[in-house]
Amino acid sequence: MGLVDGKVALVTGAGSGIGEHSARLFAAEGASVVVADLNGDAAMSVAQAIVDLGGKAIGVQADVTNEQQVIAMVTATIKEFGRLDCAHNNAGISGTMTAFTDLSLDDWNHMIAINLTSVFLSMKHEIPAMLASGGGAIVNTSSGAGVVGFAGLPHYVAAKHGVVGLTKTAALEFAKSNIRVNAVLPGTTNTPMIQEFTNSNPDIGKMIARSVGRGSLGQPEEIAQAAVWLCSDRASFVSGDSMLVDGATVCR
Repeated sequence: MGLVDGKVALVTGAGSGIGEHSARLFAAEGASVVVADLNGDAAMSVAQAIVDLGGKAIGVQADVTNEQQVIAMVTATIKEFGRLDCAHNNAGISGTMTAFTDLSLDDWNHMIAINLTSVFLSMKHEIPAMLASGGGAIVNTSSGAGVVGFAGLPHYVAAKHGVVGLTKTAALEFAKSNIRVNAVLPGTTNTPMIQEFTNSNPDIGKMIARSVGRGSLGQPEEIAQAAVWLCSDRASFVSGDSMLVDGATVCR
């Protein structure tokens, strides 16, 4: 029996990085998985890889900043698997470091839409689907920047703090409806976005690694392990939590 055996899980931003590893782990732990990503080809590829290993999965192209596409994503989940038990709202971008007073309103709005509004829209439509089948569990991806500030990233920090606030609010509102809502707060993780920096200059890679408490980057599967556990029945009394998964970085 896997951690989420027999459950149905939806993962956004699942075409690569943390989301891909989360989708794969949900499947390995027994769930049927909806792999959602803005890049439809990437979503289909990850879903096919899960099926090739004997799992159950479908890929869905979805822009999670668009409410109609979020509705279609949840509807596709119910149509294919009949219910929704778990969701990992992981889609997001890192953004570019910009001085506070130089940040354009367009860049602000773009960041808030992808990293915060998408989480609101996803939960808005996932929760009714979970209520219809008796409950569920949601994990939202925030960041260490959800609890501390970072100079040069006001839009990113604001969005990730917002994810923590949304998580706590939803957890409170639906606690008596058998829906748990938590957040994972990854530290610097070895994803394609980080690799763009580290591959271009080994010195940058070493500098980034030194910024992590344990001295090495997190791996996407380490974040996925936390997300899947939080969605499992083993975390049945955990809700409203913001779990740092960062190798002792923020606590320093």
